[in-house]
Parts: sequence; structure tokens; C-alpha cells
Amino acid sequence: MKKIRWVFFVAVFGLLSGNSFAQGQAAGIQFFQGTFAEALAKAKAEDKLVFMDAYAEWCGPCKWMAANTFTNAQVGEYFNANFVNVKMDMEKGEGPALAREYGVRAYPTLFFINPDTRGVVHTQMGGQAPADFLRTGQTASSKAR
Repeated sequence: MKKIRWVFFVAVFGLLSGNSFAQGQAAGIQFFQGTFAEALAKAKAEDKLVFMDAYAEWCGPCKWMAANTFTNAQVGEYFNANFVNVKMDMEKGEGPALAREYGVRAYPTLFFINPDTRGVVHTQMGGQAPADFLRTGQTASSKAR
């Protein structure tokens, strides 16, 4: 009987821990893993804009947004529903070409891009707190309609 209780306890604890972990993973923006072209194709298929966080590793405001704004549950809920979200290091991989294409002059620069034309619908430079960033996303969404 003790063995059954122990197995039950371990199973319940595992389920509760897994549920908490899954909820923690769901909070905040879920960033697309793939190339920029793949993100554009996904956004086009889902009839969404692409949100691109153009950042650099050394950028303090970029790190602050990654830790405080992008992890916010309300921000994540809105951005995950309305955009295909990508983070692009402007100094690595595809970043330098994208920085030239979109004229990145400061970090972070936050772009909202039409996947059909690769045209920018809305741009915001500098770090933002969650409430301000949520309004930025809503503004970009309204401009796209």
C-alpha cells in the first residue's frame, strides 16, 4: 500500500511540475526559429505581420527587453496571436544583410513587416516597457488593416 501511495505522489508531483513548467514556457513571446524567409512565408500563410526584434548581443536595452518585456504574459498573448515573431542579431548570420535592407541605425529597432512586400508597416527604436510595447504592437496591427 505504501508503494502505491508513493507512486501516486510521484505521478501527481510530476504532473503539477510539468504543468507549471509548460505555463512558464507559454508566457511571453514565442520567437520563430528559422530563417527570415521562412518567417515571411509562415506569416503570409497565417495572414500575419512579421515582428522583428533587430538587436545586438552587447545592447543593454535589448537585454532588458528580452528579460522584462518579451517575457510578459500579456505581451506574449497579443504578439503570439497577431505576429510571427523573430529575433535577429544584426551582427551575425542574416543580420548584417537585414540591417542594410531595413536601415538599422540603433538597437533595439523593432520592425513590423508585411510578408507580401517585405515592406515596413511600423518601426520603433529603443527599449520599451511591456505596456508601451503592447501599444506599439496594437498600433502596427491597426496600420496593417
